[in-house]
Amino acid sequence: MKVSIKVRKLVMLLVCVMLMAAVPAQAKVKKVRVYKGQPAKYIFLFIGDGMGFPQKGATEAFTGEQLMMNTFPAQGMTTTYAADRFITGSAAAATSLASGQKTNIGMLGMDPGQNHVKSIAEMAKASGKKVGIVSSVSIDHATPAAFYAHVPTRGQYYDIDIALAESGFDFFGGGGLKDPLNKKKNSRNFKGDALEVIKTAGYKVVTDKDEFLALKPADGKVISWNNWLQDSKALPYAMDMGPEDITLPEFTGKAIEMLDNPEGFFLMVEGGKIDWACHANDAAAFIHNTISFDDSVKKAVEFAKKHPKETLIVVTGDHECGGLTLGFAGTKYASHFNALKPQDVSFQKFSDEVVKLWKKEHKNGASFEFFQPTITHFFGLEFDGDAKKNPMVVKGYQLAMLKDAYARTMKGEKKFKDPELYNLYGGYDPLTVSITHVLNNNAGLGWTSFKHTGVPVATSAMGVGSDSFNGYYDNVDVAYKLMSIMGIAPKVYSKNSKVKVAVN
Repeated sequence: MKVSIKVRKLVMLLVCVMLMAAVPAQAKVKKVRVYKGQPAKYIFLFIGDGMGFPQKGATEAFTGEQLMMNTFPAQGMTTTYAADRFITGSAAAATSLASGQKTNIGMLGMDPGQNHVKSIAEMAKASGKKVGIVSSVSIDHATPAAFYAHVPTRGQYYDIDIALAESGFDFFGGGGLKDPLNKKKNSRNFKGDALEVIKTAGYKVVTDKDEFLALKPADGKVISWNNWLQDSKALPYAMDMGPEDITLPEFTGKAIEMLDNPEGFFLMVEGGKIDWACHANDAAAFIHNTISFDDSVKKAVEFAKKHPKETLIVVTGDHECGGLTLGFAGTKYASHFNALKPQDVSFQKFSDEVVKLWKKEHKNGASFEFFQPTITHFFGLEFDGDAKKNPMVVKGYQLAMLKDAYARTMKGEKKFKDPELYNLYGGYDPLTVSITHVLNNNAGLGWTSFKHTGVPVATSAMGVGSDSFNGYYDNVDVAYKLMSIMGIAPKVYSKNSKVKVAVN
């Protein structure tokens, strides 16, 4: 009998443990430090896509100057995991930052059960503020879309474009639209050319730089992108831009001008190509784009100086990308950031234009030695000299790597199923990514991945309520803190949401 009672107690205990473990994380009470004072009128949220601590550190080492975002009085560390995966994706991360809701990989503006969740941008619009969304990648890409769209799959670009038209937001700027004609057949609810739907919704479309610079608030709702969109409807990499291109800081400055009004505004700015450069393991490209992103932050700081008691600026990342390390086995304790300065084109421009032209002009073959001067011209790598004394000199084993990659490029190889080859090249042009690997390694930088990583990112803040961004917290907490500073109760706004937030 005693044994039976003990067994029953043990079974009951196990059942209780299982039930507690089964309670979803979003149903548990979260303790979050939030702001309880007078709401801010002007809210800026800057998201450096793929920007972790190493990306910021490398940029400062390269320039020799402190980034503006790193001078902010509040500095926090933020975890980034998704609901269904430790290493997050941009859609899940942006949804967390925009709404306070953890969600699954690929989902935008939804919880894991596909219930719509309201973004802080939508809340700002509903409260009477103007709203702007700016990004250096397509304006319907994962991060910007999380602030106005609600779709189960981030690839539903047509549906996202329609959501943009229906958002009523006041300013969209940066990259273009990926699939306005639904050519990928990702939507069953085709309403015609999405760009025409956007125009019908009252948006003025601007792609000419002079016309862009002449925009005034009286022009009403605007969607604008650069005339030259380099890849996947995104802005060109900062290092590839010319004076005729509209930069991310220029889009940011114009957004501020267009949004400024007595009721206040919410502006989200994404530095999306930091992430893309890190996916390709191109240090110089991500550094120049981080500089451009920080220059955009400076535009907000200039505005905040005029409205110091009414403005909040928050800068964060959605995740780290590339597994960047500030140190490399081949250079031991040495770093040579100046080695990155001779590179004057991104991996994208080099592979799209230089390599493509070379292959076209040398269909019958040309030895790697004939291509070496081209590498020196665009990247500064040298093939003669003492590698021990000069970090720009290619070492023997690196030369073998480059020759093998050159042969694969000339054969047209790119997609690699073989794990060893994938670890070398990812999904990129073998020669181009090998060149950046050699250059980056010689500079004292290492890469561990062509994808995102799970390391925490930095969150910086200045202005109204900025103290609440000190400390260590999750990405959903960024949304809760922003809600509180906007004067909104910090919680997930969804009919079926079970998230409860205990403020302290």
